[in-house]
Amino acid sequence: MRIGFVGLGNMGSRIAGRMLEGGHELVVHNRTRAKAEPLIACGAQWRNSPREVAAEAEAVFTMVSEPAALAAVTDGPDGILAGIRGGSVYVDLSTVSPMVSRRLAERVREKGADMLDAPVSGSPVSIEEGKLSFMVGGKVEVLERVRPVLESLGSAVTHVGGNGQGSLMKLATNLSIAVQFMVFCEGVVLAEKGGIPRDRALQVLLNSAMASPMLKYRGPMVIKGYDPGIFDVNMMQKDLNLALEVARTLDVPLPTTAATNEVLTATRALGMADKDFAAMFETLSMMAGMRSRS
Repeated sequence: MRIGFVGLGNMGSRIAGRMLEGGHELVVHNRTRAKAEPLIACGAQWRNSPREVAAEAEAVFTMVSEPAALAAVTDGPDGILAGIRGGSVYVDLSTVSPMVSRRLAERVREKGADMLDAPVSGSPVSIEEGKLSFMVGGKVEVLERVRPVLESLGSAVTHVGGNGQGSLMKLATNLSIAVQFMVFCEGVVLAEKGGIPRDRALQVLLNSAMASPMLKYRGPMVIKGYDPGIFDVNMMQKDLNLALEVARTLDVPLPTTAATNEVLTATRALGMADKDFAAMFETLSMMAGMRSRS
């Protein structure tokens, strides 16, 4: 398949790389060309705008950070909508609000194409191992057209409903991740302040019934540190804000999500906005009057 890919950040570039390895032809664009150079060296073809990418692709994928970034690559004379081919498929892997996804899908249909919102759950390690999880919103028959591509990247491709439902499911997933990590942090802080060494508390929790793949990946950061990572404080807070916004429209209370969001706000205020969101541990430690050892 001739695939277009727009948005070559930490996750997008790795996913595009896997597509190349899978034998697909790839045309790419990114706001800064430098991030595309490793892919170009491996055979990807550079195009100067999202419009040029969409005009050549049977399926065009995007993966950007937020709704404003999505609008920047889809709208205007150089956007994807200006170049998308009738009969093609547009797959957005970004995490945005369901409302944004639905409105965009309507505009794509007006161009004679079809859209799926298919945000991913996973990490760079998941990409390397081909174990991403996709939650897909849109028509089942459209999904079937690109399912082989998605299944080459992930161990789970789940259709969850119409357009926007993939985005909704991703918000539900990410709020669960954030809240789970905050509870984990609370447990470690409580144990440590009560006299149990942090590394020992970490060892017990990561070998207990509460351990998850996410905690096993992110938990050690409370000892090793929170260097800028794939999913920083700003990104997680963006997702929680979107989840809280959707929840208000559905009359769904999210009390632990709201509390976690406040800890993320405090973490940003402490100058750690660009750190992995595991830096919430630092904030809780400081609130408990503990001096960090990480």
